[in-house]
Amino acid sequence: MILLTEEQQMIRDMAAGFLSDKASVDAFRAQRNAGQSGDTSINNEMAEMGWFGMLTSEDAGGVDMGAQAAGLVAEEMGRNLTTSPFLSSAVMSAAALRVASETEWAGKVASGEAVVALAMDEHIKHRPDMVGTKAEASGNGFVLRGTKRFVGDGGAADRLIVTAMTDDGLGLFLIDPTTDGVTVDPVKTVDNRNAANLTLDNVQVDGSALLAKGDIAEEALGTALRVGRSVGAAELVGVSKEAADRTVAYLKERKQFGVTLSQFQALQHRAADLYTQIQTTESVIAAALKAIDEGRDDAECLSRVAKAKASKTANLAVREAVQMHGGIGMTDDLDIGLFMKKARACGEYLGDATCHAEWLLRERGV
Repeated sequence: MILLTEEQQMIRDMAAGFLSDKASVDAFRAQRNAGQSGDTSINNEMAEMGWFGMLTSEDAGGVDMGAQAAGLVAEEMGRNLTTSPFLSSAVMSAAALRVASETEWAGKVASGEAVVALAMDEHIKHRPDMVGTKAEASGNGFVLRGTKRFVGDGGAADRLIVTAMTDDGLGLFLIDPTTDGVTVDPVKTVDNRNAANLTLDNVQVDGSALLAKGDIAEEALGTALRVGRSVGAAELVGVSKEAADRTVAYLKERKQFGVTLSQFQALQHRAADLYTQIQTTESVIAAALKAIDEGRDDAECLSRVAKAKASKTANLAVREAVQMHGGIGMTDDLDIGLFMKKARACGEYLGDATCHAEWLLRERGV
């Protein structure tokens, strides 16, 4: 169990209370059944509580509470299967905008006035370093050509931060999705999230659209991905905790051969193993978030370890939940299936366990 400061405990309690009331699992199921990808009506309330400004400086209109605070909110979102542009806009895009010293749209994100999505992947698997999109100089601006896949919350974004290669290296461009030549194809993910595929066909933008290039662009993207992985891992551990809690509660109620399932030693051992895996995962995530807030050199490595571990633990948690619930665990009558889909989608987003394990091995020269 992670020891929290008084302020951190207050943030967690506030998030738990608000989300269980306004954005619960029942609300998520209702949205799914209605064919909706989320309830945007609660975004303003989240913004008023400062959630959308946690990674934005106070000068730009945020509250600057850091990655650790964002992780606490994300964990409760995972517990409640809350659908929100929090991770994509308020965490990742906000972090990129901050490094690029862009305050106008950072302030709009913090206030809940706008959603800004980060478009960086072009392949089926997460490979943000493989950028095929080109930005060619044209007059006082640029012409962009390329495609992006699975842009988180891209289908409802007010602006898109697009990665593209320029003559000076990597560039980050802030683009209006209604610009001529931009095609946004909405994609609904398995966990009912809003995403989109993006096509840029000779998109003309002026010079002001360039947020950053070269080393600053690399730093902005790296920072966004680092904090995104860590906060995303916190959301996954929330999924793991809730799935485990629901399963243990079921084992204590369900009887077979005249005794509750919780008295079977084999199930006790499996539940205990899952508990230790979740606790270990929570510790790694806490270390990654703390390293990010402190600006430490090991933040990159820890963020990848956290995402890899959280993905594997969430996968274990939902599989154990389904098996221990028995046949009913495979039906849509229980919410366990919703947690399984969430774990699968979040595990792939920003790289799965294999993706980050390979990076860590390469860093060690293996």
